Amino acid sequence: MSEYGFSGATINPAKDAPRLSRQLDRVRDMMSDGQWRTLAQVAASCGCSEASASARLRDLRKARFGGHTVERRRVPGGRGLHEYRINSGGE
Repeated sequence: MSEYGFSGATINPAKDAPRLSRQLDRVRDMMSDGQWRTLAQVAASCGCSEASASARLRDLRKARFGGHTVERRRVPGGRGLHEYRINSGGE
């Protein structure tokens, strides 16, 4: 398990860091293939809520979590639905 240094007003590092670290690792590992996915797909694959998947994608943008480029695009006809991917720089 990795320790990333999560912070925030509602974070209890001793209780929350292990769970959040595992979530972050699962989201990063799955998204590292550069494929577009909705939050529902990320959440289902990683065993977390859509809110947690969204938070971990935001975390991945931060320098201390890797400073990844997380792209977002609207799904055509999706009525506000978006997909996300981590751009490895190849596209």
